[in-house]
Amino acid sequence: MDTVDVSTVVYLPPTEVYEFLLDFPRYADYSRHLDEVRRYGDGDGQGTRYDITFSWWKLSYTAVSRVTDIDPPNRIDWRLIKDIDARGSWQIAPEPESAPAPDTPATRVRLYIEFAPESASAGGLGLPSFVSLDWLIGKVKPKVKAEAERIVERIVADLEGQHRDVDLDIHTTPDSV
Repeated sequence: MDTVDVSTVVYLPPTEVYEFLLDFPRYADYSRHLDEVRRYGDGDGQGTRYDITFSWWKLSYTAVSRVTDIDPPNRIDWRLIKDIDARGSWQIAPEPESAPAPDTPATRVRLYIEFAPESASAGGLGLPSFVSLDWLIGKVKPKVKAEAERIVERIVADLEGQHRDVDLDIHTTPDSV
């Protein structure tokens, strides 16, 4: 499995960060490749399904994701349930040692994504006959990392009410992601 792991510190308590992250349809505002998020279920946790429509180049694809587990206010786990073997989580943990002042809360927010590019099939993704799956995977893998970074940066700005330079800790495997 390939992985993308992006984290940063937000200056809010974990409960506020968790509630914000649970509102997944809002994520369509954070990515230039994410066109729409449709929610099926109450959106309050486990079992909620999301149809997530991406577009890039001449391709459009709707991923189907389901929240598989929640641990308020610490974690939201999800899994793709169609076409591609992928799963991930939002992890939220207090990190008082990173607070800029003693009376300021600090919370580490981590987006972890695990995916198996080889699990995708050209037919399931609706690729035109002139586009090879290997070419697509080679182009999309670095975009996954860039989009994860962009999403985390924009979430921090929305949570804190203003943009600031965000220190991101980024880890990917393999390095080609």
